[in-house]
Amino acid sequence: MADKEELYLRQANPHRAWYVIHTYSGYENKVKANLERLMHSASMSEMIFNVVVPVENEIEMKDGKEKVVPRKVFPGYVLVDMIVDEHSWYVVRNTTGVTGFVGSEKHPIPLTAEEAERILSGSVGGALKRRTKVSVGDTVRISSGAFEDYAGKITSIDSSGLRVQVDVEGTPLDVEIDQVELI
Repeated sequence: MADKEELYLRQANPHRAWYVIHTYSGYENKVKANLERLMHSASMSEMIFNVVVPVENEIEMKDGKEKVVPRKVFPGYVLVDMIVDEHSWYVVRNTTGVTGFVGSEKHPIPLTAEEAERILSGSVGGALKRRTKVSVGDTVRISSGAFEDYAGKITSIDSSGLRVQVDVEGTPLDVEIDQVELI
């Protein structure tokens, strides 16, 4: 968004903004492709300017190897840079895979410039994250924090998959999944 031409276009048309649309889970890229087709059609080229599925890269550990994997920051949501009027709202709302705009049913609420900039610049999740594929019963080493270098067995994984409980010599420790490595 720091592009001078885009800044000029936004100032020239104050109704242009980033909106969040809700999609069926797993349909984010299909919705993006459908909206991009609309963007390039004659009827919507002056109303839809950009479509983004926000992703962040994570380092995933599997079988002792690191692999960078893109992960959707907001599964089920797509960002659209557009001017909303009755026609553009109707067209986007009725695109296959779209369930609606974030906001009230007929009046979507745009992101603030700061929110859009933060999401689009990739700073939503901060630094590159590590994700370790672990299972209950795996032996792991705690790689950071107060219990760094302690080893134990995973006894449970929370429902979000972000925290694990590690039994270290009979003491259950609750740590973030990013703080453990398979041994």
